[in-house]
Amino acid sequence: MTSEMPISPTRASTLTQNLTSVLTRISSASAPSSKKPPRLVAVSKLKPANDILALHSPPHSHLHFGENYLQELLAKAPLLPQDIRWHFIGALQTNKCRPLAEQVANLWCVESVDSVKKADELDKGRGRLWEKDGEAWGKWMGVRLRVCVQVNTSGEAEKSGVAPEEAA
Repeated sequence: MTSEMPISPTRASTLTQNLTSVLTRISSASAPSSKKPPRLVAVSKLKPANDILALHSPPHSHLHFGENYLQELLAKAPLLPQDIRWHFIGALQTNKCRPLAEQVANLWCVESVDSVKKADELDKGRGRLWEKDGEAWGKWMGVRLRVCVQVNTSGEAEKSGVAPEEAA
């Protein structure tokens, strides 16, 4: 499908220059003794799939892309190469967890888990994905989904997140 997706050379050049600039700033700000460089997640919020493809293509071959709208991610993921590592960065409703984990095999990380119930639903969705069509997903088969747990350290009821004692 990506071969049918046109990439404007002008737009690709602009995107590549911007990514190079950000990567250069990150590199200069990183500690020289750092064993692992920081990971840049390029957020594609409301940008077209061909912008992502432009940054995923050489010379950068960027892998980590973030989306904060479930419908956007569900629409873009099947159009783009399977080696992209998707990050879901937005607020996530419990009823959307299972479809997210089940429909995006190359979902790398969910960075907005604020309850055990949501984590359980993501796990169920991942299990259903592998049961349904595990072999079709090649290298993603059995790869654990990473989650970042939101912890409510203030204890304020109006703020999201699990209690610190539940996060361990």
